[in-house]
Amino acid sequence: MDALSLLTQRRSIPRLLAPAPSRDALENMIAAGLRAPDHGALTPWEFVIATGEGLEKLSAILKTAAEADNEDPAVIEKTTNAPFRAPMVITVIARTKLHDKVPVIEQHISAGCAAQAMQMAAVAQGFQGFWRTGKWAYHPSVREAFGVSGDDEIVGFLYVGTPDCTPANAPKRDTNKYVKYL
Repeated sequence: MDALSLLTQRRSIPRLLAPAPSRDALENMIAAGLRAPDHGALTPWEFVIATGEGLEKLSAILKTAAEADNEDPAVIEKTTNAPFRAPMVITVIARTKLHDKVPVIEQHISAGCAAQAMQMAAVAQGFQGFWRTGKWAYHPSVREAFGVSGDDEIVGFLYVGTPDCTPANAPKRDTNKYVKYL
């Protein structure tokens, strides 16, 4: 798939199976993430990769958060099972740095760009994925488990694996609704 098709036909695929990306494929994904726009060369990102036992640990982190909020048993179960929707989950964290020319929001966006680049690199190698955030990314116990404090943020959980379905065509959007010229 050429780069332009990759970008213009991107779809989130929520049904993922093993195998997860191989070590080489994962290294390519990480390399793509590390090429995200990065004003000031601050590299304001961290990627926490969960597979196998790591998915169990992520499940326990999320379950603790749901229980701390006294969620209904059905919500606790859904939250606990969430990491197992894919054979790999990459938690993308914006690790911000104080800088007089690079505001925190720009560093958060940079981490988001890294997540997008990693997802596109996965797709380019025959894998698929979807990016979720949700309230658990902002929950104090989840933040604590990932060592996130201050202006740092979990920008998303990138689920990656082998697609279990054929992606639907990307919806056509009228660019006139989203574009203006000065």
